[in-house]
Amino acid sequence: MQSSPETLSSPAPDATSPRVIRGIDRGDALDWYERNRARTRALFDVLVPETLYAQPIAQRHPIVFYVGHLPGFSLNTLVKRGLGQPGIDQRLERLFARGIDPDEDGHDASAFTWPDRETVETFVQSADARVVQALTEADLDQPGHPLLDRAEAVYAILEHEAMHQETLLYMWHRLPHDAKRAPRDYAVRVEPGTVVQGDIEIPAGPASLGAVRAHVRFGWDNEFPGPVVDVDAFRIQRLNVTNGDFLAFVEAGGYRDPHWWSPQDWTWLQSESHTHPSFWESIDGRWHWRGMFEYVPLPMAWPAYVSQAEANAYAKWTRRRLPTEAEFQRAAYTGPDGLPRRHPWGDAPPTRAHGVFDFNSWEPEPVGTHADGQSGWGVHDLVGNGWEWTSTIFDGFAGFTPIPSYPEYSADFFDGSHFVLKGASQATARELLRPSFRNWFRPRYPFVYATFRTVEVHA
Repeated sequence: MQSSPETLSSPAPDATSPRVIRGIDRGDALDWYERNRARTRALFDVLVPETLYAQPIAQRHPIVFYVGHLPGFSLNTLVKRGLGQPGIDQRLERLFARGIDPDEDGHDASAFTWPDRETVETFVQSADARVVQALTEADLDQPGHPLLDRAEAVYAILEHEAMHQETLLYMWHRLPHDAKRAPRDYAVRVEPGTVVQGDIEIPAGPASLGAVRAHVRFGWDNEFPGPVVDVDAFRIQRLNVTNGDFLAFVEAGGYRDPHWWSPQDWTWLQSESHTHPSFWESIDGRWHWRGMFEYVPLPMAWPAYVSQAEANAYAKWTRRRLPTEAEFQRAAYTGPDGLPRRHPWGDAPPTRAHGVFDFNSWEPEPVGTHADGQSGWGVHDLVGNGWEWTSTIFDGFAGFTPIPSYPEYSADFFDGSHFVLKGASQATARELLRPSFRNWFRPRYPFVYATFRTVEVHA
């Protein structure tokens, strides 16, 4: 995978600054949209044509939905709702308007009638043309407009597609290997690094959980208004929990002992017959990683990708716990000097030396092998190589207001059934690498590129 150019979103200045960031560079926005579309096409090109109507994850729509959804969302949000222009095909615009929340009950794709390939491709081409025309000619930044003030709808469609590209990849991971074509440069890195696991002491102090709306070019509604909270001292693992670490839990019978699981998680475990992480496969009595294009003998130094339920069980087994969102923020975006940071490593733009993100790898890499990306406290891989589960239930901050361009984006998930993830994975676009960005999933959703680290339990 190739890295992408710099983000258009600006970092927050000092909180005391009265400056309000406005304006949009039309050329940069158009370039970002076209980069997004090119990357999405490249991801679909990995698949053999017969997979278009496959449903690799029961809790998600079939692949054909995502072909139409990405340009369809941009058309609906910017062109129709934002600019008030007519659409193309009302039936297809409704069909491709919105995905579904991946709950544990699965999803009946037969309840939908999906159009044929030619119809979908025609719709995609027409929607792309209308969006490009809008980005080229329309008045995109209209002060006071519900959707276009500070070009909100433009940034919403750009980040929406970048986020969905990660969804596509973890869906592709569930497809049989013969349904995909590996690129010539596909390779995996399995050699472990030299950094040793251990705890890092983080002293008590403040953590910023979100952002000040006026100080950033764009953010999603759940990022505002960002509070600053006090965090007690804690000890957190220097590295993520690895497959090798998690294997000890599996071999100790962790999946057979209800003591480590909540009643709801234990019921799920039994109903789904889970005996190991979903990214693992036992082949001829040996554990392997279910790679994108091949099975790989289980890389012990890679981060363990698991559901929050599995992460919680492991943490309890080790007599520890998952960090809170505030603890993650303090470990990642502050340092001994007490100053806020744009990234764990400081204010330098993200590069491959800082971590595994921005589509620069098809798989994770060994933990602790990107020393340039460690935080000021010496914690590694806080951004990249896997989103990190927290124990914090996803909710809005006090004063939350739904984002006009996508009002259901966050609010529909403030149900006590989703947990915050922080950081980034190898398939997270660099445009999303900001301290205030929050991801969330249900605790028993096992397919996302999500790992974890634990925190010491104080008596």
